[in-house]
Amino acid sequence: MIQLTRLNDEEFALNTDLIERIDANPDTVFTLIDGTKYIVSESLEEVIDRIVAFRARVVSAAEDGAVIPLRLVTPDTDADTNDGAE
Repeated sequence: MIQLTRLNDEEFALNTDLIERIDANPDTVFTLIDGTKYIVSESLEEVIDRIVAFRARVVSAAEDGAVIPLRLVTPDTDADTNDGAE
């Protein structure tokens, strides 16, 4: 996610995976894949730099082995799994 600023100076974080496009006319307007729009005070160039930096951090963390390992979640073996058959 990247941190951005709305025109009223309120800060928020945006999931970059949900961006469909970014327009600059003259305000920077994000259109997400669901049609939601956000207008931010950052320039288009600044936004692109933040996205590139964020994705570089993700790749770097993955290369360093900083990825959280996944584990298989199974039903509790002590739970009653009797389906009625005896």
